[in-house]
Amino acid sequence: MRARGTCNATWLRMPRSSSFGGLVFFLIVLTGFLLARGLFGTLASPASAGVVLVAFIVGGFVARAICVAAAWQRVVVLRLGKFRGLRGPGLFGVIPIIDSTPYTIDVRVITSSFKAEKTLTRDTVPVDVDAVLFWKVFDPQKAALAVADYESAISWAAQTALRDVIGKTYLAELLEGRGKISHELQQIIDARTDPWGIDVISVEVRDVLIPTGLQDAMSMQAQAERERQARVILADSERQIADKFSEAARTYANDPTALHLRAMNMLYEGLKQNSTIVLVPSSAIDSMQLGNAAGVTALATEIAKQPTLSH
Repeated sequence: MRARGTCNATWLRMPRSSSFGGLVFFLIVLTGFLLARGLFGTLASPASAGVVLVAFIVGGFVARAICVAAAWQRVVVLRLGKFRGLRGPGLFGVIPIIDSTPYTIDVRVITSSFKAEKTLTRDTVPVDVDAVLFWKVFDPQKAALAVADYESAISWAAQTALRDVIGKTYLAELLEGRGKISHELQQIIDARTDPWGIDVISVEVRDVLIPTGLQDAMSMQAQAERERQARVILADSERQIADKFSEAARTYANDPTALHLRAMNMLYEGLKQNSTIVLVPSSAIDSMQLGNAAGVTALATEIAKQPTLSH
């Protein structure tokens, strides 16, 4: 909200009003010059000077009486200190000296950033919180007459509301439930600013900063939690593997032939690489019915030759 002393001061802040008022002033003065020259034939006579002076006075009066407001502006007009009404957008007129335009209200959506530094949460953790407020003036008359400076009032209302919410919230809730915190802030701030003719559209919590030491502790906690989950997953995998082994053992117990084939496959897998020596107990040889140790050696030699013969 920007203070305006008179309509002339408004021209100094609003280029459209200054341009249009200056054009009107120039046209009236130019008309006075032409009229004086046409009536008296010269500008040096006292009568001509009087006409030009009158043209200056009338031009200044008319220029001060004409104001222009942009499409997003509403101008507050006071007549002898009393509220006269709102003007704009577009061209409007006032009575110089009697009327004044102290305020120009912007009715667009406005964003304001606010923060709370070193504020204690409910579990006594100091945090810094940054947030953004989106608001709009829906009643310019209330915004101009009910509060001295509505932009500052909104800023202070938002900061105090943020501190109140932080003090009632645990750190974990503050970090995880930003949407809930933003909605609660919007309701609190909107209730405070509604009598001022201001509507709070939304509040967005941008960032929550916690002390460095606490960040390290939370990082270690998260790392320990991930390690615990990894160990639980590994233990569960081992349990599933043991169940499968137990199921396979029951299958092999009822089918000796399948057990022999599995044993021979394992022996083959161990011998198919070159320069591989596998020590097999004699009891295993008897159980697999492979014959004596010479037979096993011959089998190993034959398997070792297979890659060479394939080339």
